[in-house]
Amino acid sequence: MAPRAADSTVLAGARVVLPTGTVEDGRVTVEGTRIAASAPEGARTVDLSGHWVVPGFVDMHNHGGGGASFTSGTVDEVLTGIRTHREHGTTTMVASTVTGEMDFLARRAGVLSELVEQGDLAGIHFEGPFISPCRKGAHSEELLRDPDPAEVRKLLDAARGTARMFTLATELPGGIDSVRLLAEHGVIAAIGHTDATYEQTVEAIDAGASVATHLFNAMPPLAHREPGPIAALLEDDRITVELINDGTHLHPAVLELAYRHKGAGRVALITDAMDAAGFGDGSYDLGPLAVEVKDGVARLVEGGSIAGSTLTLDTAFRRAVTLDEIPVEDVVRSISANPARLLGVYDRVGSLDAGKDADLVVLDEDFVLKGVMRQGEWIIEPKTV
Repeated sequence: MAPRAADSTVLAGARVVLPTGTVEDGRVTVEGTRIAASAPEGARTVDLSGHWVVPGFVDMHNHGGGGASFTSGTVDEVLTGIRTHREHGTTTMVASTVTGEMDFLARRAGVLSELVEQGDLAGIHFEGPFISPCRKGAHSEELLRDPDPAEVRKLLDAARGTARMFTLATELPGGIDSVRLLAEHGVIAAIGHTDATYEQTVEAIDAGASVATHLFNAMPPLAHREPGPIAALLEDDRITVELINDGTHLHPAVLELAYRHKGAGRVALITDAMDAAGFGDGSYDLGPLAVEVKDGVARLVEGGSIAGSTLTLDTAFRRAVTLDEIPVEDVVRSISANPARLLGVYDRVGSLDAGKDADLVVLDEDFVLKGVMRQGEWIIEPKTV
């Protein structure tokens, strides 16, 4: 059937970032829930002159927001967190867990998998319990365990095909076998919360690991005689590195180092957000651990370790362009296309190509978010007066 004008909207006049580059005075045609190649005569036109239009953001590492936890909240609470991040431009996201008892994590996977199946989430990321006590960060040490492939398989089964990523300390007993198991099932094996040596990290990459969980954080620092995991993860083109660009987790020079060595095609900007994202300072829980958020920085009450972030991806985007001076096109790859490819959803989201979901973000000249559309519906409709 030919498209009807009543079902079509043309977003005109903006700088539109496509996989091939930025189009000045560009046009994006939305037909129903999809991006269309052309518009029928008489379609509604929205003038977005002076703005940018970029693909909806894709967050592959997110624990919650809006005061709600993906790790322990009810379905309604999880939906609150999802809505909060959508209002900040994240139109596709994965729900990340934290370390817990195996039976609890299996039950949690059952809850989250239903939201994946109905299209609210893009998958589940298990961060813990298969991580190193030496680099546990905001995870309960008492609940940590070695990555037994049988237990990894238990969580895969509980997730009913919706698991997208496991973060593992691959140097632990069972780590390499668990990487191979995940690779066989098409699930991302991510190296993180690790105390691995350079050589152990190379072994895990050769076994099928493909992502570095929040590179630089919760792993040994780069040293000239003991390069550790960072050198191995930066040098290997098979690895995509997650970066938390909130001004707390990483120094700008370190962010530049990662982009310089990996290239924009192997960076994924993430939030690693916890409940306080988009909500505010105060007292929270991250799994079984108490967290205090002050001035937007989340830390464990006991020990003071950074406990995730309060970041939203619109802030990460704006920082990357305005403070870190990364080209807009490179930021779009890192915040949309790359994570979409890793999660296996690039056929639907991650770029503004015709035929994909009409997921997009409108930014002003200063890269402040002004509009968000998901599947053709405005979550935040830009003011065009």
